[in-house]
Amino acid sequence: MATQYGQTAGTPPASGGLVGKLAGFPAGKRTKWFILVAWIVVVAAVSPLAAKLGDVEKNDAAAWLPGNAESLAVANLQKQFANGETSPAVVVYHRDGGLTDVDRAKIEADRQALAERFPQTPPGPAVPSQDGQAVLYAIPFIDTGSNIDNNDLSKDVKAVRALIGDGGDGLQVKVTGPAGYTTDLIDVFGGIDTTLLAASAAVVAVLLLLTYRSPFVWLVPLLSVALANQVATAAVYGLAKSVGLTVNGQSGGILPVLVFGAGTDYALLLIARYREELRRHEDKHEAMAFALRQAGPAMLASGGTVILGLLTLLVAELNSNQSLGPVGAVGIAAALLVMLTLLPAVLVIFGRRLFWPFVPRFGSVSHEGNGIWAKIGNRVARRPRPVWIGTAIVLAVLALGLTGLDTNLPQAEQFRNEPDAIAGQKLLAASYPAGAGQPATVIANKSAADAVKAVIAGTPGVVAVQIDGGAGDLVSFAVTLDAAPSSQAAFDTIDRLRDRVHAVAGADAVVGGPDAINLDVARANTRDRRVIIPLVLVVVLVILALLLRALVAPLLLIATVVHSFAAALGASIVVFDRVFGFAAVEGSIPLLGFVFLVALGVDYNIFLMSRVHEEAKHLGTRQGMLKGLAVTGGVITSAGLVLAATFGVLSVLPLVSMTELGFMVAFGVLLDTLIVRSILVPALTLDLDRRVWWPSRLSRQPVAPAAAPMTVRGGTIAAERR
Repeated sequence: MATQYGQTAGTPPASGGLVGKLAGFPAGKRTKWFILVAWIVVVAAVSPLAAKLGDVEKNDAAAWLPGNAESLAVANLQKQFANGETSPAVVVYHRDGGLTDVDRAKIEADRQALAERFPQTPPGPAVPSQDGQAVLYAIPFIDTGSNIDNNDLSKDVKAVRALIGDGGDGLQVKVTGPAGYTTDLIDVFGGIDTTLLAASAAVVAVLLLLTYRSPFVWLVPLLSVALANQVATAAVYGLAKSVGLTVNGQSGGILPVLVFGAGTDYALLLIARYREELRRHEDKHEAMAFALRQAGPAMLASGGTVILGLLTLLVAELNSNQSLGPVGAVGIAAALLVMLTLLPAVLVIFGRRLFWPFVPRFGSVSHEGNGIWAKIGNRVARRPRPVWIGTAIVLAVLALGLTGLDTNLPQAEQFRNEPDAIAGQKLLAASYPAGAGQPATVIANKSAADAVKAVIAGTPGVVAVQIDGGAGDLVSFAVTLDAAPSSQAAFDTIDRLRDRVHAVAGADAVVGGPDAINLDVARANTRDRRVIIPLVLVVVLVILALLLRALVAPLLLIATVVHSFAAALGASIVVFDRVFGFAAVEGSIPLLGFVFLVALGVDYNIFLMSRVHEEAKHLGTRQGMLKGLAVTGGVITSAGLVLAATFGVLSVLPLVSMTELGFMVAFGVLLDTLIVRSILVPALTLDLDRRVWWPSRLSRQPVAPAAAPMTVRGGTIAAERR
């Protein structure tokens, strides 16, 4: 039987390189069982390590801040102080109209009970507010930033909350401050890996069932990607233990989302091509060899793009961004390895019967070329230039939302709900200076203590300063600001404070604390965006040029993906503001969204254009584009839906940052899948025709006749003129 390659069914198409050499290995009649057994052994060996990933996560300042941050220098200096590693829990009592004698008696009784419960860290003196409506005191708990110590801190804060109760009868009692905020974050991230893993698996299972409409075939990619996640998690744990790779709650939580999303995409691409080849080849092993030779390069290019794109984060200044790079790259590498080895072996073991009831019989006709994507391609081909211009304008309109970009998300707005710490902070702000619960820290030489204190007290935005401790030649000051934590006003005060204390001769003063940490994080995010975004574009451009052996097509694809990202971010900003009511965009979202959307979003263009490049050799560029869109449209759409849905599960966390990241990536992926890949790229390619492959040999082929409607007959493409 003739194949689309113009060869007999028993003659695989020529394909050099690594994929060509390895294509027959997973599909081999004997090796498929060896691969299956080998992977079972690997998973059994690494599963105990995967379960320990949470033990090596770090969420202290050093795990997030750049190494040269002034606030990190303060955090390191604080370790020399007797109370250097304290993370105070601030207990606030508030009654509208003024506290009663009964309230004050309760406050004192609570303080005494807490002193007995925590003799090593007894609460400080009660501080009444000037309006008589509130009283606060602080408990100096220990916090070294490690997971184990943070869990102990969380238990202590919860013990405080249980002991003092919630007031009642008009009295409000809340526990806030750094320890309260850390505890609420731990509650959010507690079990995040399990939650996101379960949600991702459920979403992928449903979408695979809808895609294949088979009671069996969906299980193979789902189990394969679950195995890849185990391997990736164990590998990340091993790197954290052996070479000190930093893993925090953000990178640990995003890992399963990446593995499930990207791994399922690769599985869909390979299974679609395998099913296509089963119609052309009687032998299932031969069909898989063909499928791997043709789909493998696109899978490798796609995976390589994502891996290298993520690894550009290694040059990030912010540690949280930097650590996400290798963690995510390990996840993508594990997914790619499993989908190129285990998945083909299992598919060949089960053969055609896996697809029941829609079994791809040898010699049967595929109807993909008559489907919706063939119709879309035919419509675009009629007037490609007006189509791509109109589509680009629509995306540009969506991108106008970028004018409202604000990356200063206040601490009080970082949760979608209102946990105890945020409610307590609002009570503090009602009766005390807004920064009372989270004072800034200034450390200086004792010899200049008086001068530094005077400068601090005279800084606009500072409402109180007191010596907080001493260690050797150093002295520490606790500085209360009048601005809400992590607000722009607080950042402005930190800048003024730094400028003034730095100018004190011989003081060597440095400014840290929660507001200073968040300011340093915001500035590191800005720097990382300027450096990493161009680097990602260069990496993706090089990979596309190598894959397509051209320059025009890669530049075109890069332009469309960047345009799509701008549209996705612009539209998301409007949704965050008008629909969700978020105060701002979290500072890391534009960069992480760009890396994910460009690296992952370009996958669909790779899947499409690699097939178009293959078909153009035989059909010409115009007909090759229509054939490529017709036969890949369904699988790419399914892949986009899966990836969008897996990132959408990030919204199960009540954090604004995770909701924003999940929504923006999901929306951007759908935009890439349904608009950019389906309309914009085909229209541009049809308009440019063979010039899109310049300077390769394909660009010198004779120009094909105007693209005509495409139909499939007997498994071969036919172009018909109207």
